[in-house]
Amino acid sequence: MIAPTRATSIDAYRGFAMFLMLAEVLQLPRIAKEFPGSPFWKSVRFHTTHVEWIGCSLHDLIQPSFSFLVGAALAFSIARRKADGQSFGRAALHAGWRAFALVTLGIVLRSIGKPHTVFTFEDTLTQIGLGYLPLFLLAWAYPAPSSRHALAIVLILGFTWLAYVGYDWNLETSTAELSREPSPRPLPLEGFEAHWQKNENLGWGFDHWFLNQFGRQSHFTRNRGGYATISAGPTLATMLLGLLAGGWMRSERTAWRKVGLFAAVGAGLLGAGWVIDALGVCPMVKRIWTPSWVLFSGGWCFVLLALFHAATDAVGYRGWSYPLRVIGANSILIYCVAEVPIAAFIVGTVKTHFGANAFQLFDARSEPVVAGATVLAVYWLALWWLHSKKLFVRI
Repeated sequence: MIAPTRATSIDAYRGFAMFLMLAEVLQLPRIAKEFPGSPFWKSVRFHTTHVEWIGCSLHDLIQPSFSFLVGAALAFSIARRKADGQSFGRAALHAGWRAFALVTLGIVLRSIGKPHTVFTFEDTLTQIGLGYLPLFLLAWAYPAPSSRHALAIVLILGFTWLAYVGYDWNLETSTAELSREPSPRPLPLEGFEAHWQKNENLGWGFDHWFLNQFGRQSHFTRNRGGYATISAGPTLATMLLGLLAGGWMRSERTAWRKVGLFAAVGAGLLGAGWVIDALGVCPMVKRIWTPSWVLFSGGWCFVLLALFHAATDAVGYRGWSYPLRVIGANSILIYCVAEVPIAAFIVGTVKTHFGANAFQLFDARSEPVVAGATVLAVYWLALWWLHSKKLFVRI
C-alpha cells in the first residue's frame, strides 16, 4: 500500500450523487407530465423518480452511492489515523460518536414540522449510522481490501436472503391492519418473490414490532414507501463494497489499472444482481435493500467510480470536476438542506422582490425548471463560498 492520499474521483463522484439529490428542485417529473407522448420526457421522468418497488432508476442510485462512498472514504481515514499513531480506543470512540450523530440527525430531520419526535430508522443517514460502527471495526481489524470484507458481504447477503425467505407473514392480522391505511397497496408479487412483497415481508414485520416500542402519536402499521429499519444490514454490505473500492484506490496499481479493475468488478456485480432478479431468486428492491439490489446497485457504484477515476485521476486533469467537488465537500450539509424547506424560501424571496412571474422566462410550463435552476445556483454559490473559506460540516 502507498501512503494515503485523497482521491479526486471519490470527491467528484460524491458531488455528482449529491447534485442528483439537489436536482429534485428542478421538478423534472412534473414537467414530464406535460409531454405524455414524448419518449425523451418519459425517460427523464423515470430516472428522476424512485421506482415503485422492483427495478432501478438513476435516482435510485443516490442512496447506494452515498453509502458506498462512506466505505471508500473510510479506507483512507483508517490509513491516515493509523499512520498518525492514533489508538484503537480513540478511533473507536470517534466512530461510535459519528454513528450516534448520524442516527440522531436522521431522526431530527424526519421530525421537522411534526408535533412529536418521529422515530424512524430507514432514511439514508440513520441507515449509515446503524452500520457505521461494524464497518469501522471491520476496517480497523483488517486493512482494505481484505478477503474478510468480501466474506462479510457474502454472509450478510446470505443471512438477509434466508431471513426474508423464512419469515412467516400473518395474512389475516396484517391485512386487517393495512386496511386502515388510505393509500392503495401495490400489485402483489407472485410465487417465491412474494417473500419480498411490500409491507408484507420481514422488514415490515420487524418494524411493526420495533417502531411501536417508541412513543408514537398513532400505532405504526406500515411505511408508505415500504422502507424498513433492518435494511441497515444489507446497507452495511454496500458500505463494505465501498471499503474494498477505497482499499484498491490506495493500492500501488496504476490509475488505468484501477479503472479496469473497478469496471470489471462493476460489470460482474451488475450481472450477478440482474441474473438473481431475472431468475426470481430475489427481486431487485431498493426500498428494502434486497441482496440482488446490493449487488446490482453496487455494480453501478463501481462503474461510476471507474468513470470518474478515468476522467480525473487517470487522465491527470481534474479542473472540470471542481463544481462537483465543491458540492461533495459538504455532503452532510447538502443532505440537511435537501430535507428542509429552504428551496421554497428562496423561490418565495425572488417572487417577492421581482414579481410573481419572475420565473416564467418562456412560459408557465417552464417555471418549475427555471425556479429550480435558480435555487441550484444559490446553493452552489453558498457551497463555493464555504469551500473557498475551507469551512466544512463534519460529523
